[in-house]
Amino acid sequence: MSQRLYVATSSQGKLRDFRTAAATHALEIEPLPGLSRIPAPDETGTTFAENAALKAVYYSRFAPGELVLADDSGLEVDALNGAPGVRSARFASDAGLVDSPDANDNTDVWNNLVLLQRMAGVPLPQRTARYHCVLVAARDGNVLHSADGSVEGLILEAPRGTGGFGYDPLFFLPDLNRTMAEIDLETKLSLSHRGRALAALLPKLGL
Repeated sequence: MSQRLYVATSSQGKLRDFRTAAATHALEIEPLPGLSRIPAPDETGTTFAENAALKAVYYSRFAPGELVLADDSGLEVDALNGAPGVRSARFASDAGLVDSPDANDNTDVWNNLVLLQRMAGVPLPQRTARYHCVLVAARDGNVLHSADGSVEGLILEAPRGTGGFGYDPLFFLPDLNRTMAEIDLETKLSLSHRGRALAALLPKLGL
């Protein structure tokens, strides 16, 4: 019988990444029960590790006795000193685009636009970046273990591909000569920073 782990996310993209990685370990990944009714905590951390731990501790208190996972992840661009980092999902709103008529529906588009603007004039060899994920496991308000995973790439000067989400159309994988938005789902999941973080965390939990 497979073991069930709860993860504090309702993002279908994140759930897919985690479930794919967990399947090879005979584990089931499910969203934390009642997650939609739980007020989200303020993510006040300045690093992925701080925010992931904050969320894991907070959400684990809503599932007594259960092992609860929480992650914080995003894009780190070297030419931008690691930005957008923990602000990856809010990069455009931080730049003042919150009042755009369709900002809520096209957050990814606006985030990519801001990234391209900030990277204007930076030559390709200096456009190095990575997707980075920190995953934390907690039970009853106590952190048990943490792990991280990442995938390296380059930021293109224009988007390519229609798959994926977030910054995938700009995130180029030199070894594959494709962006994250141009590769098939199976290949993408094999490269997932979330999947790598989960694979690194499970042995620490004895799973």
